[in-house]
Amino acid sequence: MDDQFSTDSMTALSADDFTGQRTGSRDSLLLTAQFRVSGDDKVAQVRVRNLSSGGLMAEYVGPVQSGTPVEIEVRGVGWVKGRIAWATDGRVGVAFDIEIDPMLARKPVGKGAQSTSYTKPSLTRR
Repeated sequence: MDDQFSTDSMTALSADDFTGQRTGSRDSLLLTAQFRVSGDDKVAQVRVRNLSSGGLMAEYVGPVQSGTPVEIEVRGVGWVKGRIAWATDGRVGVAFDIEIDPMLARKPVGKGAQSTSYTKPSLTRR
């Protein structure tokens, strides 16, 4: 019996296979994130290109095998655990262990209410 989700099949998935199995929408964006292979203290900075509730695609040039457990710090969400779904040409696909809310990564980081008074326009009545 050929099980497309067996461990052996998962290590042979390509980027196209992962795209075909994806569920839910993904947002194209460009943000930096911290990335590390689970159990390794070395943290690398990566560029996240696509983000969905179930995973992401990032630029990462280090050697990494499909199925490797990883952690990535997504802005607005925090550290998220997952596994490498595919790796090719300086990019990796990460499938999260639990779903996240990808819109949290798009929320503004600063607090506009604390702007100094000289940066706010003055309102005058005519």
